[in-house]
Amino acid sequence: MRVLRITALVLLALLAWLQYRLWFGHGGAGDVRALSHQVEQQERDNGGLQQRNDALAAEVAELKSADGGAAVEERARSELGMIKPGETFYRVIDRQPAPGQGDATTEDNP
Repeated sequence: MRVLRITALVLLALLAWLQYRLWFGHGGAGDVRALSHQVEQQERDNGGLQQRNDALAAEVAELKSADGGAAVEERARSELGMIKPGETFYRVIDRQPAPGQGDATTEDNP
């Protein structure tokens, strides 16, 4: 009877040790939850990056197409400030009040 009791105690201790490793040990349930969360986050990040890549690929395809000359010209004008020969470039600058003078629209001008 004593051998049976010792065997049961050893098996119970082994079960407790295995359960501890399952729930709290390396590679246990906590690690699996953390890794699942990281995978979900990475999939969301990858989805956003895939949309960005698709948009850039469409932009490249537009620039390479036969009608891409207009797109290249529009881009050169807007981003690089380029003009065609014979055109005149005008830059419009809003006047800003000098520091300390206040807003000119609220002052009375006689």
